[in-house]
Amino acid sequence: MDVAVAGVGRIGSMHAANLASLPEIDQVLLHDAVPGRAAAAAASLGGRARAVDTVDELLGAAGLVVATPTDTHPDLVRRAIAAGTPVLCEKPLAPDLAAMTALVAEIEASGVPVLVGFQRRFDPPTVELHRRLRSGEAGSVYLVRAVCNDHLPPPREFVATSGGLFRDCLIHDLDAVPWLVNEPVTEVYAAGSVLVDAAFAAMSDVDNAVVTLRFAGGAHALLSAGRHDPVGYDCRLEVFTSADTLAVGVDEHTPLVSLDAGGRGPTRPWRSFTERYHAAYVNEVRVFLDVVAGRAANPSPPGESLVSLRLAEACEESVRTGRPVRVDGPVGATA
Repeated sequence: MDVAVAGVGRIGSMHAANLASLPEIDQVLLHDAVPGRAAAAAASLGGRARAVDTVDELLGAAGLVVATPTDTHPDLVRRAIAAGTPVLCEKPLAPDLAAMTALVAEIEASGVPVLVGFQRRFDPPTVELHRRLRSGEAGSVYLVRAVCNDHLPPPREFVATSGGLFRDCLIHDLDAVPWLVNEPVTEVYAAGSVLVDAAFAAMSDVDNAVVTLRFAGGAHALLSAGRHDPVGYDCRLEVFTSADTLAVGVDEHTPLVSLDAGGRGPTRPWRSFTERYHAAYVNEVRVFLDVVAGRAANPSPPGESLVSLRLAEACEESVRTGRPVRVDGPVGATA
């Protein structure tokens, strides 16, 4: 089986390497708009990868991974579904809600499998948490708390095109938490500050933020994100339920320093999201291949990605106005 990757920057190169490590892959086809980048990435993978000159050459593969800049996603996805090529597209599918809504309608009408790359839906412990909540064995949800802090701030050139903290970083929690709770979000309140670097303010962004989500059944989620954690990359989630208290991302890697007697700090803190979620990213391409082969259902369908973007826009509105934002319609209930 040949699988193609469009865009071989940091994320695309990681996807290509993960694909090349799988025994069922014959060759990974690579293309990038930057001259020489695809060839260099292919050389680093030995005989398992080959650079091609055009996007059209990618569309004959069994599947296409889209890891190009966000504004190019809609065109590449449309070209792929027109060719009948299944797609794994890095989040987000499109840069704004109107464009994404139109694209989702086209994808669903085509019948071609398209997975959105929200990696936490493929993270083994998060998948197990999802199973326990769905099965009912964990009881009903009272409260969710989530933290996502970068170890070091991202490059300024990335921040300028990222869409901001809510659409780039917190978007993962805005996807994962409603997916776990499986209830509509009815209200959003968000606040943000610039505490790390004044450059974020110059780009109309914040570098620390908190979000409260209220679900239809009355449960709440408390989300926080920041662009700098001196101890390490910190991404964890806790769920308090009527039958249990469950956590993901709490182990010897968690960048916490306990001041209790006998407490300690992390033995080997994570340094980046790619390190923290390595298993999730490998599982993501494995599941993609299973969906392509018809062995698995799509765990991250395009229609559900509308939820997180709609909630991110509500967060931005709440920050601008200083008020809670009412969310109308069935936002947040997922299969």
